[in-house]
Amino acid sequence: MENSPSANRALISEHGLSLLVESDGFRLLFDCGQGHHFLDNAHRLGISIEDLDAVVISHSHYDHAAGFRDFIESGCRASDLYVGKGFFDRKLAGTPPVFTDLSAGWDMAFAARSCGHLHIVEGTVEIHPGILIHQGFPRIHPEETIPSRFVRETSGGIVADGFSDEIALSIDTPRGIAVISGCAHPGIMNMLDCIQERTGRNIHAVIGGTHLSEADSARIERTIEHLKKTGAGIIALCHCSGTAAMEGLGEAASHLSPGGTIII
Repeated sequence: MENSPSANRALISEHGLSLLVESDGFRLLFDCGQGHHFLDNAHRLGISIEDLDAVVISHSHYDHAAGFRDFIESGCRASDLYVGKGFFDRKLAGTPPVFTDLSAGWDMAFAARSCGHLHIVEGTVEIHPGILIHQGFPRIHPEETIPSRFVRETSGGIVADGFSDEIALSIDTPRGIAVISGCAHPGIMNMLDCIQERTGRNIHAVIGGTHLSEADSARIERTIEHLKKTGAGIIALCHCSGTAAMEGLGEAASHLSPGGTIII
């Protein structure tokens, strides 16, 4: 599932993200979109997602997490569900006194009875040889700010959302690690720097959302330069990355030698 329509018109697009990841026989679902349409797309593609080794949900906004209920109620199962610390806080957007609920629409009790094991990730956790989940990203790049409209509800009231629940994947490949992000609310530069430091590996691929759709031109230019400096052979941005960032990367790639960055 992704925002942009496919050339395969049998597939449905919506504001959301869902990716099937397969590595050495280990199969995981990364995010579940906002509803059942990712299940329809899997069916149209002839892909079975009825029994998976794991479901990993990048954060608890509805466009990444709400479809998990549809996944379970359709009869699909996964041995393990991984979410980040703070996932079950109620997520909101707006300014006082009017807020929109952006939450997943299910709670910890639903999660616990829907899978074999519920894991709330802190720091870095290996879930399969060569596959790591990362949580807790230091804010190194000050320009990577979070829009003030994103807030969360806690026992102490409504506070700014720092997206402590946001997690990302890194997967070992012979050429380096592939990093998969959902929205990268903590900042894709912050996340890449942190993951590279934790793994000690070079970055071969960056895949997923980067939440540059609301960024100004200066931040987008800095991010593009940062992505290029990683030396990644594949940069596949989608979902919330925004037209300006995708076009900027496309222009940058046109000046590279053959075998350089690939934009999907």
